[in-house]
Amino acid sequence: MSAPLQFVFYFAVKPEKVWDGLFSPESNRIIFTGTDFEADLKPGGTMKWIGPGADGKPATLVKGEILRAEPPKLLQYTFELGQSPFKSRVTAELDPETEATKVTIRHDQWDEHDPAYAFCADGWPRILSRLKTLLETGKTFKPH
Repeated sequence: MSAPLQFVFYFAVKPEKVWDGLFSPESNRIIFTGTDFEADLKPGGTMKWIGPGADGKPATLVKGEILRAEPPKLLQYTFELGQSPFKSRVTAELDPETEATKVTIRHDQWDEHDPAYAFCADGWPRILSRLKTLLETGKTFKPH
């Protein structure tokens, strides 16, 4: 098994705003440049990000199943990149502080052969940076 990925960021907004930023279709469309996000944020519910596939037609880019949901404090879900047979687990924890929200993303339970590991090791900091900028300023920057 590969080592867990963990990222901690501080957002100068309330936990409810971070929760909406992480798990609303509107902010996901902005952060992921037009990708649609569908989710039923309750245990057993599903979530998926849909965007253009290699052929340009809509395809599921990432999918998962909700394991735990405690809005606006915690969401835990499985993570499958594209049509990969490998599953890992993401835990998003939001902890209020005096003037900020501490956001901890832990991505674990990796299969050692999962190609998504390198993709996520690079992707999570980019996603969280784009989201932080969006929530604090109302705009964000291009992913690459």
